[in-house]
Amino acid sequence: MIARLGVLFVCLGNICRSPTAEGVFRQVATRHGLISRLEIDSAGTGAWHIGSPPDRRSQAAALRRGIDLSRRRARQVADQDFVRFDYILAMDRANLAALSAMAPTRSAARVSLFLPFARDLGVDEVPDPYDGGPDGFEHVLELIAPAAEGLIQHVRGRLSSDGAQATR
Repeated sequence: MIARLGVLFVCLGNICRSPTAEGVFRQVATRHGLISRLEIDSAGTGAWHIGSPPDRRSQAAALRRGIDLSRRRARQVADQDFVRFDYILAMDRANLAALSAMAPTRSAARVSLFLPFARDLGVDEVPDPYDGGPDGFEHVLELIAPAAEGLIQHVRGRLSSDGAQATR
């Protein structure tokens, strides 16, 4: 067991799905009293939105659920993320493949899809809402919310109850 875990959510440009997942997971971690034991961030595999805030439609959909994404700024996945984070969770298979290609040989990070943490969804990829209408951003939230709950249950099992120093 360890005292602190890092979770990085990843999509293509870091302006829609991954900042939404970051915001939802922060909300869930806070509600479960685990926020201080987690390092939570998001990034993109692509570089074209670096420094941009999340898409206004993502922000609006999240804000309707009490989640403020306005302070996030897009960044690209960096080599040090594979050391800094325990979990690097892709929104879809294309980004999972990109992450797998980027991962250093000796990376200890678990690189996987995010949605399988929600066992009952029946899907394992979060669709990119960027080219669609506002309903797509709501759908993203509907998928991410149960996966965030499943992930918090998973990480709870890996966290020590006494705040001992990390073992990794």
